[in-house]
Amino acid sequence: MTTLLAFLVVIFVLVIVHEYGHYLAARLSGVKVLKFSIGFGKPLFVKRMGRDGTEWAISALPLGGYVKMLDEREGGVDGSEAHRAFNRATVWRRIVIVSAGPLANFLLAIVVFWGLLMHGIPAIKPIIGEPGQGTPAAVAGLRDGDEIVRVGDDGVRTFGDLRLTLVEAAAKKARIEIELTNGEVRELDLSSLSETYFEGDGRVLGVQPYMPPLSPVIGRLEPGGAAEQAGLKAGDRILSVDGQAVVRWQDFAQYVRGRAGTEIELQVESAAGQRAVRLTPATLTEQGQQIGRVGIGPEIDPALFASLQTEERYPPLQALGQAAVKTWDSAILSLEMLGRMVLGQVSWRNLSGPVSIADYAGQSAEQGWLSFVGFLAIISIGLGVINLLPIPLLDGGHLMYYFVEVFRGRPVSEQVMELGARIGMAIIGAMIFLALYNDVLRLLNE
Repeated sequence: MTTLLAFLVVIFVLVIVHEYGHYLAARLSGVKVLKFSIGFGKPLFVKRMGRDGTEWAISALPLGGYVKMLDEREGGVDGSEAHRAFNRATVWRRIVIVSAGPLANFLLAIVVFWGLLMHGIPAIKPIIGEPGQGTPAAVAGLRDGDEIVRVGDDGVRTFGDLRLTLVEAAAKKARIEIELTNGEVRELDLSSLSETYFEGDGRVLGVQPYMPPLSPVIGRLEPGGAAEQAGLKAGDRILSVDGQAVVRWQDFAQYVRGRAGTEIELQVESAAGQRAVRLTPATLTEQGQQIGRVGIGPEIDPALFASLQTEERYPPLQALGQAAVKTWDSAILSLEMLGRMVLGQVSWRNLSGPVSIADYAGQSAEQGWLSFVGFLAIISIGLGVINLLPIPLLDGGHLMYYFVEVFRGRPVSEQVMELGARIGMAIIGAMIFLALYNDVLRLLNE
């Protein structure tokens, strides 16, 4: 229920902001708005308001929305209102009206980031865990517990900054310098990095958040998981696995990952004494590889993580500047990733559909309002970028036609626009299919 509610809130807010951008720009440009709809299909709620009697509606399918303006190409227009028709507006006014939707999404993101950065965003320090053998981070000589303060020319204050900067560098397959707190500099070679890096959590690169050594004591169990079915309980201490002593939780977790579908034997200690437990890790697919999972998590002492925490907070004016930078960087990264998908340099598996977005929305909502509104800002940026792509039927497609009109001195012909609409529909249909296909794959892998 949380996931569904969070998803609906995200869609509702983003659609209102996007379409209101179009609506406001149209009104300011003297164009009459006939209808403002949240969603498509059969209207569930309709009310006429304002001097022009604009019809405000909430429709059955809440995966978008639209603003319908007076337009002589879509039906008869009374002569007294012809001057208020969209098609009669100057090309520059049409450009303003169409671009106002995506710009409203970017503005929302800036406002959200601004508020978050003034309030303070809890974060973790850019300290990395043990890089996997053979990963670029390991080859560069990075070690467990190293804290990174600079990547290339960019300073990093949080692990989120570090991850974003490395994603940008990895997309360009660059060689990049990394500076540590002790002043040491390492060169990270990302030139041969596989596209699977963008599908995972950083293991391919070898950069993951630092995890303090944890005792091998079970703190939580996944309902229905292999561990629960085998009779393991919260508070049980894992002494050994297949005869090998377990000192840290991380060592046990790494061992299980490599035993997918293979029975293992644990020696476990609890208040009732020691006992042997046999179980078989479930098999999951991650980045094209099969890994083992038994459905348990460690007992965590919050004091262990206190020294790893930080807060990103700025005074109002500086927060506004940082909010604009965050929005710009996220938009450029989204655009670069889409471009690399088209060129085949990044896998299309990174394209998320409504199921994945709903899942992320639910997860962020469960983590608290700060996480949820931050997620809202990121999705708002993505919506703005997608809508500016030069694909017919999207805002960017219309802008492409209008700029052609600016340079040619006359509008694009109806025949060209009709052909473009068919091509745009095919492209958008393919993107929707791929996004839904990726959603299904993620569900099956989980």
